[in-house]
Amino acid sequence: MKKISILLIGLILVLLSYLFILPDYKSFTYVSRNILWGESDFYDHQKFAYREIVKGDNSFTFDYNLKEELIDDVLKDISYNYNQEKYTIGEAEQFFTESDTTSFIIIKDDHIIYEKYFNDYNRESINTSFSAAKSFVSFLIGKAIEDGYIESIEEPITNYIPELTNKGFEDISIQNLLMMSSGIHYEEGRLLFGDDAKTYYSPNLRSLALEETELVDIPGEKFLYNNYNPLLLGIILERSTKQSVSEYLQKTLWEPVGMEFSASWSIDSKKHGFEKMESGINARPIDFAKFGKLYLDEGNWNEEQVISSQWVIDSTKPIEGLKDSYYGSTQWDFFNRNHGYYAYMWLGYNRGEEEYDFFAHGKYGQVIYVSPKYNVVIVRNGITTGKVDWWPEILFELSSKLD
Repeated sequence: MKKISILLIGLILVLLSYLFILPDYKSFTYVSRNILWGESDFYDHQKFAYREIVKGDNSFTFDYNLKEELIDDVLKDISYNYNQEKYTIGEAEQFFTESDTTSFIIIKDDHIIYEKYFNDYNRESINTSFSAAKSFVSFLIGKAIEDGYIESIEEPITNYIPELTNKGFEDISIQNLLMMSSGIHYEEGRLLFGDDAKTYYSPNLRSLALEETELVDIPGEKFLYNNYNPLLLGIILERSTKQSVSEYLQKTLWEPVGMEFSASWSIDSKKHGFEKMESGINARPIDFAKFGKLYLDEGNWNEEQVISSQWVIDSTKPIEGLKDSYYGSTQWDFFNRNHGYYAYMWLGYNRGEEEYDFFAHGKYGQVIYVSPKYNVVIVRNGITTGKVDWWPEILFELSSKLD
């Protein structure tokens, strides 16, 4: 009886979504999507409309020096946590299969030493980024500054989004958005009506970001993971470069680096055509690995500086001078383990003595992991996280053992 009632309520909400005479970002259309599609999952790239990111004429191919037996031997003793219990990996193939992993790639000293695919996925299978897309957004902001479209990260966002001026957003800088410290209200949960659902399923993300955001804290005072921040950065990129975000990514990254495959970026709807800035870059793992390798080499690719080395360093290193209370408002236990930190839409582990690892991270354990200390890039994609609490812990330990 309870299931029938829930279904009935859902059907009523779907009907209302098409009857309400309201701006479509405020209607229940995002609720309809949430009800019909359910919680976000690994196959959402098949549901959303998208904008293509076309590869260039010349594709780069890594050299191989496969060391599968060595990696299997190293992996078997690596520990990880799940539901407050500690486990060891054991047999690698079984572990990756049972943990819903689709791809696992390791690049060490400019060579691929491990590349395997699992659970019916292969080298040409599309994997979606989820929030790992935010690190690509960070790249685009740095590139837009380098290209002269944006003056600096210290600029107030109202320089590009003047309609937010009367909402007190003049004090929010581009840097605040990058650091997830904008002070903009964001509430997770609340089932279908929380900001997670709105920023993921809304068919008009521009209007959502411009008309529903509210400033509730002093910018720069504290960290709060917030999907409105990348949406606002996307609007700034569109307006400053006068092109779509996907087009700019194609010109500045996909073509210069020689990505092997074309990719796509999911958009909110065909009508409004705005990239899902918080998620939704759909690509092959080998090309995610190239992005990691570009950052490992501080923006240099085949002796060409694709993006300034200073931007790579500034956007991935631990941020100095933060108040002790800066991370206090978040429930992310990551910041208390291995000196975790958040930079310009990259996460990282501070190893001390000016050494640190950093990584792009998305839901269900989509990770592009970079360890400059050990000259390693690791990519893990998966349908779910499997029975693993936090994949970067595994990659932190693995990279440390590849010296």
